[in-house]
Amino acid sequence: MKFRKKTDSGILEADLTPMIDVTFQLIAFFMLLINFSEVDRAEEILLPAHQLARPPETRPEYQIILNLLPDGSVKFSGQKVPQIEFLTGLLNREISAAQRENVPPGEIAVIIRSHQDTPTGLVQELMTKCQSLKLENFSFRVKERVD
Repeated sequence: MKFRKKTDSGILEADLTPMIDVTFQLIAFFMLLINFSEVDRAEEILLPAHQLARPPETRPEYQIILNLLPDGSVKFSGQKVPQIEFLTGLLNREISAAQRENVPPGEIAVIIRSHQDTPTGLVQELMTKCQSLKLENFSFRVKERVD
């Protein structure tokens, strides 16, 4: 910050322009950060409704969100994987990242968001793929049905 001294009254004035610039940069940074947190939600997924649905009580320590579409493709971390069997590399990468944070594969929460028109067999196939990689903690997302 530059201070300029007025000659006639002896008052120092601060140049606030750099501080305002930094403030706007921080606002832009946080706006971008908020948008990236929605990458795990696929907008084309229409969740089925169920009257027993309720939000989770606590957020898991480490989670993997898989969005399963009716055609058998999976959206994972912003990427569309055309078939369930092609998920192995991506899931192994996530398991390795969790292990670096001292989270064993059995404690990783796998959250499956399946479209309401997805056949049950595809959900089972996705769970089998995850279980083959030692992922065992599953939860499913549905909409709360209001009667």
